[in-house]
Amino acid sequence: MRAVLCETLGEPSVLKIVDVPVPQPKAGEVLVRARAAALNFPDVLMVAGGYQHKPALPFIPGMEAAGEIAALGDGVAGWSVGDRVIFGKRPGCFAEYVVVPVSALSMRVPANWSFAEGAAFRVGATTAYNGLVHRAGLKSREVLLVHGATGGVGMAAVQLGKHLGAQVIATGGDDAKLEVVRAQGADVTINYRSTDFVPLVKSLSDGRGADVVYDPVGGDTFERSLRCAAFGARLLVIGFTSGNPSALKSNHILIKCLSVIGVRAGEHARHHKPFADDYDRELPRLAAQGVMRPHISHRFALEQVVEAMGVIQQRQVVGKAILEI
Repeated sequence: MRAVLCETLGEPSVLKIVDVPVPQPKAGEVLVRARAAALNFPDVLMVAGGYQHKPALPFIPGMEAAGEIAALGDGVAGWSVGDRVIFGKRPGCFAEYVVVPVSALSMRVPANWSFAEGAAFRVGATTAYNGLVHRAGLKSREVLLVHGATGGVGMAAVQLGKHLGAQVIATGGDDAKLEVVRAQGADVTINYRSTDFVPLVKSLSDGRGADVVYDPVGGDTFERSLRCAAFGARLLVIGFTSGNPSALKSNHILIKCLSVIGVRAGEHARHHKPFADDYDRELPRLAAQGVMRPHISHRFALEQVVEAMGVIQQRQVVGKAILEI
């Protein structure tokens, strides 16, 4: 089978397409014929050696994909060969065939979805659900400020936040991309390159500020968010796509009684099984309702993985980019 291989850490150009044996499932595992895999910013970081999870070299990148079950290991129940499934592996998804434990099968691909949409669902939806529901407890009529809203993780938060009844304010750096975000449910979009979001968020909330801030960007964006956070607001730390974590000053946190909350959806579920059970129950329901359906702006062949990672680095993607396998 063909697979993407990272033998040396660095820029995406270090990646190679190689032929390797098709893996075989052991007891409790399934073999999936991958049809599409989604690219995420952590994939780029992992290849560069800059992500918190550092797999041993060599490794096959990729965190989320969708395909058809090709074989079942001993003891696997509830699944059949040919089932269309969404699955995760960290890393290992950029390959024609992937072996995963049966617990890594997130859900079936919804009947009216493509494999590409299925592959693009898991990371964004799980992160948004964990952040907004489990960690922040977002309520109807609260003000939700979503940074990085033109990316897959941010766009899923816009969709879910609107479904939960919040007033959704979304930021990004490109007007054309923000038009897509508005179509996905944002009440207001703000181009942070041309407009200071701090006074505008205050104005849109009658001076109160945002009740929940969802931030995959980090750096100065998160620090400035403290200034437009409402009293008692919850600030969700999703990541640092800006390249830098934030240097927070504790005076704002103290004066406004703010809660700064880290969000690592997969890790949280591993430590707290009820969260994992909630994903298994609620995410398929929300997908079936069309609450969170991925927007895909770029599609590539497996052999174009270097180019695909380049559009991630250059911030060209709106929603998700996909490798079609």
